[in-house]
Amino acid sequence: MADDAETNSFFRKHWEGYKEFWGERFSFLENYSRFIKRDKPLPSWSSSDVEQFIASDPVHGPTLKTVREAAKFAFTGSVIGAVSTAGAAWKYSRSLHGAGLSFLAGGVFGLTFGHEVANHWMQLYRLDTMAAQVKFMEWWEKKCEGQS
Repeated sequence: MADDAETNSFFRKHWEGYKEFWGERFSFLENYSRFIKRDKPLPSWSSSDVEQFIASDPVHGPTLKTVREAAKFAFTGSVIGAVSTAGAAWKYSRSLHGAGLSFLAGGVFGLTFGHEVANHWMQLYRLDTMAAQVKFMEWWEKKCEGQS
């Protein structure tokens, strides 16, 4: 009887609904789970390894190269947003904690804005960026297992 009350509880029903809801929204994470949930993690790769993949894969290589360039846009936007927002906060408030929070908030805003600029400038919405990243991870996995 206690089991029936627990399984039919208000919170349990809502928790199961939220789990299903968010599971559907983040289903793309299943593409990466086989690389993340390994017994022995994959070793780190370098820029030369990525360049080697880009040169070897004519389909997904250019997409991965474009994604890496977009990440540079986002990083640049993050730096510009963080420094400019923290500078403005410091100029007008002379508050260290205000400037610090503004630095973080400006960094997040700049990262988001830089990513959106890159998305439109480089037309990432036309590319299957996730497939390119998964193909790279598969390639890296095969390369590492071949060396072992």
